This record gives sequence, C-alpha cells and structure tokens, in this order.
Amino acid sequence: MRIDLHCHSTASDGTDTPAELVRNAAKAGLDVVALTDHDTTRGYAEAIAALPQGLTLVTGAELSCRLDGVSMHMLAYLFDPEEPDLLAERELVRDDRVPRARGMIAKLNELGVPVTWEQVSRIAGDGSVGRPHVATALVELGVVPTVSDAFTEQWLADGGRAFVEKHETDPFDAIRLIKGAGGVAVFAHPAAVKRGKTVPESAIAELAAAGLDGIEVDHMDHDPATRARLRGLAKELGLLTTGSSDYHGSRKTCVLGEYTTDPDVYGEITRRATGGFPVPGAGGS
Repeated sequence: MRIDLHCHSTASDGTDTPAELVRNAAKAGLDVVALTDHDTTRGYAEAIAALPQGLTLVTGAELSCRLDGVSMHMLAYLFDPEEPDLLAERELVRDDRVPRARGMIAKLNELGVPVTWEQVSRIAGDGSVGRPHVATALVELGVVPTVSDAFTEQWLADGGRAFVEKHETDPFDAIRLIKGAGGVAVFAHPAAVKRGKTVPESAIAELAAAGLDGIEVDHMDHDPATRARLRGLAKELGLLTTGSSDYHGSRKTCVLGEYTTDPDVYGEITRRATGGFPVPGAGGS
C-alpha cells in the first residue's frame, strides 16, 4: 500500500481542487490519501464525491499552533468535524487569517511592493487565505522567483519584515481538542528548519506525555540525518512515525507520494480514531 497522509487543496493553500486532488492521487498510484487543509474541513464533501474506486480518503486538517513563540503545525486525522469545541477553535484561527493577510499586505506596501488585497484574494479564491497566497502574489509581481523564496527574513518568514502574527492554538490545547473530537494528533514536519525556528525535542517529549500520537518523520524538509534522529526520538517516546508529501499542487515542488506512511502505522491511526473513518472510493464523478 502507498499511503500519503498530508495533502492540501484549494480549500486552503493548494492549487488542486479537492476533486482534482483525489483524482491525481489515484493517478499517482496511491492507495490512501489524506486531505489535511489548514484549519478547515470545507473540502471533504467534494473530495468524497469524486473519490475514485480503489483510493481511500482519510479526512483531516492541519491546525496552526504556536509554542513559546514558535509556529508549528498539528495534523489531526479522522476527527468529528462537527464536534463544537474543535470547530470553534478552527473557526477562530481561520477568521484571523484575513486581517493577518491584510496586515502583511500593508507591510509590503510600506516596503514598496505594490501587492493588493484584490490580488491576494483572487489567488486564494475560496480557500483559507494564508502566507502562501501572499507569497504567490510576490512571485506574480516578480519580487521573488518562487514561493519558497518569499519565506525568508526579508519577506514573510516568522519575524520577517512583512510578517504578521495570527491567532494560533496552543499545541497542548490542540491535542486535547483533537482527542476530544475522536481524532489522532501528529506533529507535522517538526524539524523543518528551512521554515524558521523549530521547537526543541524536549517540547516533543512534553507533547508526547500530553497525548501526542505521532510525528511526521519522512518529509521533504527533513534530510536523512534528521529523519534518522526523529525516528530514534519517536521510538524513545513511543510515538508513531508518518511520511507524507505535504502536497500543494503547483505551489510547491513536492509530488504526491514523494514520502509515504507505513501501512502498519496507518492501521494504528485508524484503530485509535473514534471520530471518523476512512472513506473507500466508489468511483466518484
């Protein structure tokens, strides 16, 4: 089985619609794909309706968190999307995205970059607006060559000249909320130093003690030495280890199935979850 547990659609900051995502996942030879848009579940219905036969969908989300000033992401799998406490927190995070984007645009304007809200809003479409949409605007304007080049201290990285903070969930609260909604919590790309400062391994141990289920080890932002170190840490802490592409369509260079999750780990995730179940494809439209 080929299992990719971290993918994005146009419901947040990917470029594939949810329907396109599942079709492309099938074409890529995946058996299981997870839809984990940022702080939203709006893509579920479209993805399920289009789900090809032979492909299983894992519903999820990537929650925006912050610990001691460091931004981090928590993958939540197979939770009840209507559970009120987690739903309220997702809405709080998502609602703060628009004023944050407007704040980044204002800072960029002060730096002489003629980006507009209309441009960023067009790029985001119906998705939850975020930094990748602002970064795409910078690419369109010729300010930077790629989206990744916008995530530097010069522009949009944490603490960068055009960075603006938004509401982000305390990760200990995120674990509690995910568990309360019957889900499984996995710390996404915990050592992705290319993105900025990361939390220390001592914090991962504290999160594990608070109920964290796993860490994403096999990821494009982790080099081989980092993956080996994280695998050892996970074994020490009794955490599951996942692998994923973090696919964003054409917005990033990663491809579907670039990294995958062991079938036994996937089975354990589905066993632990009580808020939702994987959806088998029935030959969708």
